[in-house]
Amino acid sequence: MSLMMTGTVPVPLPLDEIKPWNATRQMLVCTSVVDEAPHVKTFTFVVENGGWFRYLPGQFITVELRAKDGDLHRTYTVSSSPSRPYSISITVKAQPNSIGTRWMFESIRPGSRIRAYGPNGHFTLMRHPAKKYLFISAGSGITPMMSMLRWLSDCDPAADVTFVNSSRRPEDFIFREELEMLACRMPNLTLCLLPEIRSRASPWGGITGRIDRHKFALFAPDFMSREIFCCGPEPFMAAVSSIVRSEGFDMGRFHQESFGASSFAEPIQKEVEESGVERTSSGLTVTFLGAGKDADCLPGQTILEAARHAGVRIPSACQSGICGTCRVLKRSGNVDMRHNGGISQQDISAGYVLACCSRPLSPVEVDA
Repeated sequence: MSLMMTGTVPVPLPLDEIKPWNATRQMLVCTSVVDEAPHVKTFTFVVENGGWFRYLPGQFITVELRAKDGDLHRTYTVSSSPSRPYSISITVKAQPNSIGTRWMFESIRPGSRIRAYGPNGHFTLMRHPAKKYLFISAGSGITPMMSMLRWLSDCDPAADVTFVNSSRRPEDFIFREELEMLACRMPNLTLCLLPEIRSRASPWGGITGRIDRHKFALFAPDFMSREIFCCGPEPFMAAVSSIVRSEGFDMGRFHQESFGASSFAEPIQKEVEESGVERTSSGLTVTFLGAGKDADCLPGQTILEAARHAGVRIPSACQSGICGTCRVLKRSGNVDMRHNGGISQQDISAGYVLACCSRPLSPVEVDA
């Protein structure tokens, strides 16, 4: 919470007396770290020196992690609800090969400071209001669903929601206790948990296995009348999509979240460096006004690739036009930008581009 110190007693400031966080690049302070499930933690932050968070339930932010081998940028869905704007939470799962998340687990404690960018993303019920919802997820894909459900619990507790979550084992369910509590408090919430296997660590008397047509029909028999939001590993989302598509579901009401979109072209710079071909001027100069540097762009090269070659730092995470971290203001010139939803039409109209997926068509000037 944003506080004003009076002597030694903190006094909470009213929301209308606090500025919203600077979503371009903001320093956050960790207030708590909570274990949710094996290898899963929730990190909660407040704005340094006060502020409140403005975002849509289901959106994500990008955090800047200062690991020993250099800065890392990682994108995480917000699991908290904007109906409680004094703090923001991300719930993350550390995979065996994850570098950024492992660093967070080892390094971030209450009082730790990190920078964040955002929010971004179009995976939110606010863009697709409906009378009935089906939230279906697997593993840590539950995080945007939890943000949306928490928002509904605060703002529309009578909402008709079927909430399905799959996990490997019963003890792997994230937010299980809170979900069961919400199922008691929200009269039209139907909660369906599906572990793949049973476990001695957490007894389970319900259905087990992977999602299939029969379990889907059992959990959500009226899914044809619901707005569907799906998030999880790619095979899980593909299975769910295949089931509803085969039943003739209107796929315009099927929404899925994924950070795994592939880049639309291989980085030209890497190919040139590996081939040993000498860089030559292409006539497509990128001027980085903030750094006071110019860089020649090879044909097909992105602004981000040119920036790295020139030693100009532009934060980036997904490098696929999804997360929006590399958004920069274009002052002049023309580019070919092929993004994957990481920038709004309003920002495009204002002159912003995503450096990771913008290729100069003429000399370009950007604020970076």
